[in-house]
Amino acid sequence: MASHEKTSTNAADDKPEIITIKKYANRRLYNTATSSYVTLEYLAQMVRNNEEFVVCDAKTGEDITRSVLTQIIFEEENKGQNLLPVNFLRRLIRYYGDSLQSFVPSYLEMSMESFQKNQETIRQSISGAFSEAPGFKIFEDVTRQNMAMFEQGMKMFGVDSSNSAFSNPWASMMPGNETQDSRDAEITALKDEIAALKAQLADKG
Repeated sequence: MASHEKTSTNAADDKPEIITIKKYANRRLYNTATSSYVTLEYLAQMVRNNEEFVVCDAKTGEDITRSVLTQIIFEEENKGQNLLPVNFLRRLIRYYGDSLQSFVPSYLEMSMESFQKNQETIRQSISGAFSEAPGFKIFEDVTRQNMAMFEQGMKMFGVDSSNSAFSNPWASMMPGNETQDSRDAEITALKDEIAALKAQLADKG
């Protein structure tokens, strides 16, 4: 292993090297690539920059990347950067210990990948001459794709998606499947988020 303690990859693969971050008992984080102590905010920026890293316990060598990334999310949520709706968190907690717990990580990862593939289209719509009809059409299309992906994933695991024990979480987002109050609340929240995104884009421009 190199002195900077990076996990090397084949140059032909054109993949970034994985940086090792050590976490000490005093909770300090040490970047072995730069030989310097860093913060959770620093690691969050590394994630945004698509820099690959693993976090290891300095004493035991145990991989604690998951817990540190979770801590970053906790810190961001406390700053008011709310990405996780309360109802989503409640539903997520309910699946701990559930017979379908092993399916949830794969489903969430597939959902995020689907959203990521559509993010450029969404950004273009927001930054352009945004009108409610085409804008919501994009979100509706993304939701339909997630619903289809959910159905496919459930079939792969041999689960009947029509079973009320594990209903499609995207179904309530489709027109006609929600109550008027919930629909109005979602539209209002979405408008607020879109306005905030437009303001951020304007500032960056």
